[in-house]
Amino acid sequence: MPESTAMPLSAELLEVLVCPQSKAPLVYFEAEGFLFCPESRLRYRIDDGIPVMLVDEAEPTDDAETERLLALARERKLL
Repeated sequence: MPESTAMPLSAELLEVLVCPQSKAPLVYFEAEGFLFCPESRLRYRIDDGIPVMLVDEAEPTDDAETERLLALARERKLL
């Protein structure tokens, strides 16, 4: 089944969303369809345009992936 193309998250929603574990701001990787918390090093998926903000459902990132995501965020001027 092909992935659905969801609408991007609104700027208003992104302003209020924080990591439920660290309470830190999130980085939105729109093209990849996830939110990332550099502080807690967790990646939160977005299902059909709805962020899944459950720590138990988040994907931890190792050192290499965290650095890759931070570099990508800086390159895209998301930080």
